[in-house]
Amino acid sequence: MRLTVICLLFLCANLVSSQNVTTDWTTYSAQQLIEDVLIGNSCIGNVNVTNVVGGNFSTNDLSYGYFDSNGSSFPFQSGIVLSTGKLSNVNGPNTTLSDDDANNWNGDPDLEQILNETNTLNATIIEFEFTAPANQISFRYLFASEEYQEGNSSTCQYSDLFGFLIRPTGTQQYENIALVPNTNTPVKVTTVHPGIPGACQEENQAYFGSWNNSNAPINFNGQTAVLTAIANTTPNQTYEVKLVIADEQNYRYDSAVFLEASSFELYTDLGPNLLQDTNNALCENDTVTLDASQVNASSFRWYKDNVLQPETSSTYNVDTPGLYNVEVTLNSGCISYGEVVIEQFNQPTAIDTSITNCDINQDGFTTFNLTNADQTIINNNSDYYVANYYVSLNDAELQVNEIQNPQSFDNTQINQTVYALVASNQSNCTSIAQIDLSISNNTLPVYTLDECDQDTIDGFTTFDLTQIQTQVENSVPANSTITFYDSLDNAFAENNPLSLNYQNTVANFQTIYIKVTNQNNSCYAVTELELSVLYTPQVQTDETLDYCLNNYPETITLYGGVLNDSPSNYYYQWLLNGVDTGVNTSFIDVNEIGIFTVIITDPNGCSNSRTITVNPIEAPIIDSIDYTDFSNNNIVTVNLQNTGAFNFAIDNLPYQDSNVFTNVTAGLHTIYVTEINGCQTVEQTIAIIGFPKYFTPNNDGVNDFWKPYGVSEAFNSDVDIKIFDRYGKLLHQLNPLSQGWNGTFKGQLLPTNDYWFVFTDANGRSYRSHFTLKR
Repeated sequence: MRLTVICLLFLCANLVSSQNVTTDWTTYSAQQLIEDVLIGNSCIGNVNVTNVVGGNFSTNDLSYGYFDSNGSSFPFQSGIVLSTGKLSNVNGPNTTLSDDDANNWNGDPDLEQILNETNTLNATIIEFEFTAPANQISFRYLFASEEYQEGNSSTCQYSDLFGFLIRPTGTQQYENIALVPNTNTPVKVTTVHPGIPGACQEENQAYFGSWNNSNAPINFNGQTAVLTAIANTTPNQTYEVKLVIADEQNYRYDSAVFLEASSFELYTDLGPNLLQDTNNALCENDTVTLDASQVNASSFRWYKDNVLQPETSSTYNVDTPGLYNVEVTLNSGCISYGEVVIEQFNQPTAIDTSITNCDINQDGFTTFNLTNADQTIINNNSDYYVANYYVSLNDAELQVNEIQNPQSFDNTQINQTVYALVASNQSNCTSIAQIDLSISNNTLPVYTLDECDQDTIDGFTTFDLTQIQTQVENSVPANSTITFYDSLDNAFAENNPLSLNYQNTVANFQTIYIKVTNQNNSCYAVTELELSVLYTPQVQTDETLDYCLNNYPETITLYGGVLNDSPSNYYYQWLLNGVDTGVNTSFIDVNEIGIFTVIITDPNGCSNSRTITVNPIEAPIIDSIDYTDFSNNNIVTVNLQNTGAFNFAIDNLPYQDSNVFTNVTAGLHTIYVTEINGCQTVEQTIAIIGFPKYFTPNNDGVNDFWKPYGVSEAFNSDVDIKIFDRYGKLLHQLNPLSQGWNGTFKGQLLPTNDYWFVFTDANGRSYRSHFTLKR
């Protein structure tokens, strides 16, 4: 039964015609779908459908059948379709979710085994046998799925499975030919899709067809591009084919495989498509040989863009893009078809150029930085880059023996030519540019720059290279670039240019290099710059001294403080608070306070300086001395009018930091206050009133009289002291300047007893207590 008959039958089916794909699952048997719709080729014989599995729905729907594009945008006009859901849900447009299930609808172990997956269900299967007289067969298909979710990370994770499994009859191992072209990767949602932002990168995007909106002619969210399944066959041997699609993990989100009518045919492999998207397109000016050779072929007809070409041999050399087809007539009279799409990349820009570099000894040999010519070679086109450099054109063409360090290439011939291989960022195409190397004969003098040592005297300092830059500018062409390097290698390679504020890395003396480059980035000249660190006087560190104002007009001597040398070898200038004092000796005598700065200059002009801060100090000035009395455990506090670094002492006791003394006995005491740096010491006597607890008037020379402590002609001479017996009888009024009371009353000795006294000072302060007379 031929396709024309099938079409007549299809017109009789009760289907609605529209601009969408429609399906028919009632008109054709599985045998008709394979033999008449998919194959429709008398050269492929012994076609026999051996097994069919599909969903058992409560309606009369099947999960496989015939489809027609009805003039829609769908890539196939007609063919057969296998789905993991009802065939009626395949029909466009894409406005509902195909999400079907059926009772006892199992998966397929062969599909799981060959795709290394598990947990399949809802498998739709058509198995058939065939025999072909050719070395290869092929058919065209596309895969569509609800699991294509635009912008959704689920696209990166979930996919139903399908396979086109083939094996020679009588063997056990299937081969899956539903693969991403030129790989062993099975076609499914997770292996063919664009990038999903924030979720996954693109996978084989060149073979993705489209995301489908509600106007799509099929009811699936996305689909692959049209793909070709190819199988190697032995002529006239019988093969078994298993077309199978299944849900994975669960029945949700159905998928389908569409196979183009009459696309199952004898196939001649012309090699992979050469496409820009897959980065294997033909390079401009390159040639590729298409080879249709087969052992049982009798003639060849070649087409380009559907136009018959004069070429009739088994091979065809092509150098222009297009759609190339071949019809190979076999000895049996059958025709095997081959097709390949060839796209073309433009040849990368490669402009010949030259590099002029400097030769410091003018012998014709120097070091070149070949990468300096890169932008000129590619004409500043970011689509291209210089991949490698070679010393010969032959090496560049073969891409062997590349120059290992192009940033530092030493020419081996005078006026040598080298070659640059230019590559594209979008393709594997290359071009070759010629670089002519020449030597500049310009010379510059050797420059010198001296700088004084700074900070730490160690032979290292900072040089202002702009001074030399200005000198060089006056000797070279205008708009030249002047750059400094620490070595010739870096100068020629233009690596690590130096800062114009450069600190030498070799102590005391170092040679660096000046490179002058003209406007076309060629070297005008290279010369040396000798850096010398001049000796700078070494001096003592800054210090602080004290001057006792009480010693004015006496002077103290400040010294310049030169280290490791005689002071007489230098010039001096002394400043006080920034003003020149007029003193130019290595020392200065001063009786002023302030900041003295001495500038010490070597005969070479290098100077160093240090400061001596003279701080004022003065003798302590006692403002008052506070103390308690009437006790032998008194507290004395010394109060000063001024501040400073002072120590305090009482009588002959050691000096202390504190101005407070405790446990001080009654009586006369001398207080001392000294400035710790020796400026001056002051003293003051105090009288602390106190009273003896007893006395023994027995004329033994010890305690024969009772008298208060702290009384003398200078202190407390005007106090009033009255002595009473226990009954209040006045016995004696004591003269403060006398020896004291001798224990008598009107010439009579008083007995041992306690006696009372009243003490009143000039301020009216009164104190009452008692003491004991012992005999």
